[in-house]
Amino acid sequence: MDDRYGADVLATGWKGHGVRELPRVAASRDLVVEVADDGFCGAVVGASGGMVELEDRLGRRRLFALGAGFLIDGKLVVLGPPAPAAAPAGPKRTASGSSATADSRARVARASRILVEGRHDAELVEKVWGDDLREEGVVVEYLQGIDLLDAALDEEPPSAERRYGVLVDHLVPGSKESRIADAIGRGRHGKHVLIVGHPWIDVWQCVTPRAVGIERWPEVPRGIEFKVGVCRALGWPARDQADIARAWQRILASVKTYRDLEPAFLGRVEELIDFVTVPQ
Repeated sequence: MDDRYGADVLATGWKGHGVRELPRVAASRDLVVEVADDGFCGAVVGASGGMVELEDRLGRRRLFALGAGFLIDGKLVVLGPPAPAAAPAGPKRTASGSSATADSRARVARASRILVEGRHDAELVEKVWGDDLREEGVVVEYLQGIDLLDAALDEEPPSAERRYGVLVDHLVPGSKESRIADAIGRGRHGKHVLIVGHPWIDVWQCVTPRAVGIERWPEVPRGIEFKVGVCRALGWPARDQADIARAWQRILASVKTYRDLEPAFLGRVEELIDFVTVPQ
């Protein structure tokens, strides 16, 4: 007679007996998968930090956690991180497009530095120019607004040996930012400070819409906080600061190299790096 318990009813592993183990598949780029829960189907366009981004045939992109819950050709699989890419032959390039120095080490920080308005600006600059800045010994600090720049310069005055390059959002004629920049340029610190900027309201817009997977950045009406308005227009959650932080991480993750940034932003950052590193 069949003994469904086997020879030893106390043997370990009895719970898993007969359970089928799902195949594991690497989330390689362009792999087409379906999300079992809601039927969203798309090709893998990126995977990092335990998340995978899928793009459907209409160009819509969504993020999902790696793991179980995916279908390939109608069969359940466990989606894992992509296999490490083989090291390319020839000289390596940093995200900014410059040649990577073999076994380069960060040098001692210079007295000169680059100032940006906020945390997101600093994180975007680090994402693309981080390797270059460490090699040059340049520190990036954020001000939390150009309104605080004058006080920061008074606290640690610039000099020929301690120059400041400042990156400003929405630096266009007639704006508050341009008036502050002009006043500082004419003031006692102006000789050793370079203030440049991009024309957009927020650094989010310095990432190309193509990289983010949208047609264009939405226009946000006056009276609505810009980041909240962008999230709502794109159908992203915007209930609290945690949602805004997740939206920014999604945007930042879409940036792989300098090609994912607007030229007007690229040029200004390169200008600042030259200002604080090239002897005057």
